[in-house]
Amino acid sequence: MKINFDKSNGLIPVIIQDNNSLQVLMLGYMNEEAFEKTKKEGRVTFFSRSKNRLWTKGEESGNFLTVKSMTIDCDQDTLLIKVNPKNVVCHTGSFSCFGEKNCKGFLYELEEKISQRIDEETENSYTYSLYQKGINKIAQKVGEEAVELVIEAKDNNNDLFKNEAADLLFHFLILLKSKNMTLENIEEVLMSRDRKAC
Repeated sequence: MKINFDKSNGLIPVIIQDNNSLQVLMLGYMNEEAFEKTKKEGRVTFFSRSKNRLWTKGEESGNFLTVKSMTIDCDQDTLLIKVNPKNVVCHTGSFSCFGEKNCKGFLYELEEKISQRIDEETENSYTYSLYQKGINKIAQKVGEEAVELVIEAKDNNNDLFKNEAADLLFHFLILLKSKNMTLENIEEVLMSRDRKAC
């Protein structure tokens, strides 16, 4: 990754994005030293223009930004960093410097939590207990939730319909995990169909 720090007096803008929801969390600036520190430690470090020094996000609050990936733009002068935030990101107490947590993309966060419950064999977890019962029981549960959703679709109670839809999606994510698949795998299929349709 070759970054051109010379274009803007040694500082480049850095967009911070939630790795799961893809919500934009904040914008900061890095010089080459901050970039190298971020790469080495796996936590986002900026160059603070107001403090005129390196500043690791979370050094006072403990709300560190753990790096998942870094991508440079086509002009090699802007960086996109996807992170797992420990807690809220904004100094105001908001989840993001651009507002509160966005529900769009939450399925990826939920997928990660489900995977974590299963991988860590979390006791007293409904997710893990269902997973332990095997693929047949999980598939049966998905089928039951699908039928319940169809039944609610025929009525006019939107709250019940939304709850059944949520139950179906939740159990579908457990089924994907049991098949060693992810939402991204399914999205790839849908994207390939969309390209063919165009």
